[in-house]
Amino acid sequence: MDPELEVFIPLLARLDLSDPVTARKDFAARAAAAPAPDTTNMDVEDRTVPADPDVPVRIYRPHRAQGAVVWMHGGGGVFGDLDTEHPWAARIADLSGAVVISVGYRLAPEHPFPAALDDAYAVLDWTAGHADELGIDPARIAVGGHSAGANLAAATALRARDEQGPAIRFQLLNQPGLDDRQATWSARNFTDTPWFNHDQMAAAWRHYLGSRPATPYAAPARAADLSGLPPAYIAAAEFDPNRDEDIDYARRLLQAGVSVELHQWPGTFHGSQAILSAEVSQRQNAELAAALRRALAA
Repeated sequence: MDPELEVFIPLLARLDLSDPVTARKDFAARAAAAPAPDTTNMDVEDRTVPADPDVPVRIYRPHRAQGAVVWMHGGGGVFGDLDTEHPWAARIADLSGAVVISVGYRLAPEHPFPAALDDAYAVLDWTAGHADELGIDPARIAVGGHSAGANLAAATALRARDEQGPAIRFQLLNQPGLDDRQATWSARNFTDTPWFNHDQMAAAWRHYLGSRPATPYAAPARAADLSGLPPAYIAAAEFDPNRDEDIDYARRLLQAGVSVELHQWPGTFHGSQAILSAEVSQRQNAELAAALRRALAA
């Protein structure tokens, strides 16, 4: 474990996903206690995307931005919202120079799959259709997210390919949860890792899937054909149950002819990027934004 991260482990609370309502309140309270991000170099606006039902979004528009990313927050598909994601979304916009459209998608277990995916896809479609209004180039739209949000980004890319939907320039997948089967070495062996472990992963998948069987749009690792997808940046954390499925997804994308940049961060754990004082977290955040900036460049 990275020593700068290790000292924080005793301070990390464990979210009990068996009680989603309480988990949301606890997570929101901790997020509210964090320092507010500096948004002086961008415009921030709350909007509602017309859909069934409508989807709330928060748009971060850095000055002179031309590309955009439809961004989905983490939280296992169970917790997180536009407010808890505010520091992350603002940081990505600031560091990458891209317009960030943060999606307030519906949460499980009240709204299991495919509700969140439908919301994410509706926002992608709206973004492409309102590119002029947003001041962005419709050929420079990416999808991205962290953890469960990265699952939604990958699934949105699959769906857009299959339905001949809006063109996606790039997929930015940070520590994605892609495989409900939990059969990889890291999924089976990381039973007591900080912040996110095997039991929490299993609970999150149960809530997200509900009574439905997993499909490739719910668990993108199940997709048999990964050809024709947008180029990807995939970041994995060493001590993360998701690690091996992330690496395997990157390998399969490459074998399908998709350009991929894969970065496995040694000494890190799932979500440790939030510990901003650690040098490795600063490098992770900078590289995530740099990958997006490169992908959306003219």
